[in-house]
Amino acid sequence: MRRSRLLGFVVYGCCGRQGDRPECEVKVRRPVMAWFRVRLTEDEQRIVQEERALHPQHRVREKMLVLWLLHCGVTREKAALVAGLARSTVQRYVEAFREGGLDGLRRWNVRGPVSDLAAYRDAIRESFEKQPVSTTAEACARIEQLTGLRRGPTQVRRFLKDLGMKWQRIRAIPVPPKKTWPSTFSSRPSFTTVN
Repeated sequence: MRRSRLLGFVVYGCCGRQGDRPECEVKVRRPVMAWFRVRLTEDEQRIVQEERALHPQHRVREKMLVLWLLHCGVTREKAALVAGLARSTVQRYVEAFREGGLDGLRRWNVRGPVSDLAAYRDAIRESFEKQPVSTTAEACARIEQLTGLRRGPTQVRRFLKDLGMKWQRIRAIPVPPKKTWPSTFSSRPSFTTVN
């Protein structure tokens, strides 16, 4: 049997021409791709080593670790095992490196849902800083009054936490006070910014 490569496909046939005999038919199999070997220059090695330990984003550090392992000759399966990833994720990282180099690997295009309240962040923050609320229900009513958007208590709590506000609780203060708690105030409880 003769084996030849034709435009990235493996072609099998007995003599290379089609005829009346069924054994002369050409059978085409799936494309064969060359395995991309990760080879880094001296500068890229230095950059990968630094960013593997010091980059502020966890995912970029993870990508640099995988890239370094592949550069050192570790298989993709073992690199995935060491990094705690799936082999398909390692393959996506290699594809990003092949297409865009280190900048392509640093890209992180994850977009989560954006709250409708995000457009009113400054107005809500200003309102709560001027006049703090004492309950989550009161915060829900105030947000609805300011924005016209009705949200439940859980969503409002999460939104206020994302704004940097935190619940301040009232505690009984012994007379004379032995210890002052930072979260204890003489006024009513409220959502306020963290000091």
